Amino acid sequence: MNTYKELQRECYEANMQLDALKLVVYTFGNVSAVDRDKGVFAIKPSGVPYDILKPEDMVILDFDANIIEGRLRPSSDTKTHAYLYKNWENIGGISHTHAIYSVAWAQAQMDIPVFGTTHADHLTTDIPCAPPMRDELIEGNYEYNTGIQILECFKEKQLSPEEVEMVLIGNHGPFTWGKNAEKAVYNSKVLETIAEMAYLTRQINPDAERLKDSLIKKHYERKHGKNAYYGQEFKH
Repeated sequence: MNTYKELQRECYEANMQLDALKLVVYTFGNVSAVDRDKGVFAIKPSGVPYDILKPEDMVILDFDANIIEGRLRPSSDTKTHAYLYKNWENIGGISHTHAIYSVAWAQAQMDIPVFGTTHADHLTTDIPCAPPMRDELIEGNYEYNTGIQILECFKEKQLSPEEVEMVLIGNHGPFTWGKNAEKAVYNSKVLETIAEMAYLTRQINPDAERLKDSLIKKHYERKHGKNAYYGQEFKH
């Protein structure tokens, strides 16, 4: 009996969604899903084309990136995922892509400003861009140190991973997370859309101003505040 069958299925479906949403090129990008009770996570194997990927190919690891189950080599970003799971106990899924507009802002080493309500519907701050990695971290345990880079950025900017579920890594690209793998992928698509909108805004008007605080507050709270009224409640 496969103890991790459901976790592998969740991880597989999230990775296939990443491809379906056109957030990846060839085999670039990965999603992981966590099982906190078992203290493990599943992640896409490295370099396997999406069209031949199967649920049982997902690799199971602990939070120190030790392989628990799996015949394939896990994603090259595995140690970053493991570090984030170990340090941020409230996240249940992580996504990493090389989506074009998100990467462009990361390569420009710039936060993405809150220009409009699409952005404000999801978070009240600029999307942070962590500075390029320090030389001593690059020369060390690179993927593990990418996790350190993300946590340092959030500490310096005084951000909460529960409120800001996305980050750009300077000169590299985006990482997103959420309560599960599906939400992490959702956040990847949101980030890419906001990145494209912000790029076009700057092209039309290089001096475009950030959204007013009152509008940021209104749009965020109507979806996420205690009196949120966006969407429906369905009874199953």
